[in-house]
Amino acid sequence: MTRWAIIPRKPGDGGKSRLANALSPAQRNDLINAMAGHVIQTACQAEHIDMTYLLCTAGLPLPDPAKELHDTGQGLNVALQRALAAALTDIEVSRIVIVAADLPLVTAADIDRLAAVPAGAVGIAPNRQGTGTNALSLPLPAAHRFQFGFGPDSLAHHAQEAARLGLGVEVVHSPGLARDVDLPEDLPDAALLSEHTRGMAQ
Repeated sequence: MTRWAIIPRKPGDGGKSRLANALSPAQRNDLINAMAGHVIQTACQAEHIDMTYLLCTAGLPLPDPAKELHDTGQGLNVALQRALAAALTDIEVSRIVIVAADLPLVTAADIDRLAAVPAGAVGIAPNRQGTGTNALSLPLPAAHRFQFGFGPDSLAHHAQEAARLGLGVEVVHSPGLARDVDLPEDLPDAALLSEHTRGMAQ
């Protein structure tokens, strides 16, 4: 049995608009690329992950052995439903671990904890506010009808989905999984990844 890590990468430039008062568009794009590169490399290093995929709309450089899953640009939840369907075509896949691409402090141990969630349970890693979902671990094929609900209050939605499917929930807490970068006050967490953000952290 194999376990996939899937890292969704939002299409195009101009992301992280809530950082516009702190970083230029070029700096924001550099930061997005640096964080995504870190998460991909970290997933590739995780002991309990067998394959790492970047979910994106266009070809981007990927560290070996990561591969690309195509995102049709219809929104994150639609893209993840398609990624889940792709994983279900491989009968060897026993779990998929979805990790946000903006986690500059995530470690291989964090991702291994998600990969090691017991069979029959969904793993959910909350954001720092405790209402959103920064990572999700789904058992297959048990979660084949799981409906993604990333957005406001996604933690509650994903817990409800697990209950609807008769699956347990294991909440996985760690600074590396909780501390995404959305606001200027979050930039110190990313300072070591990008030269462009270092000044903002001081």
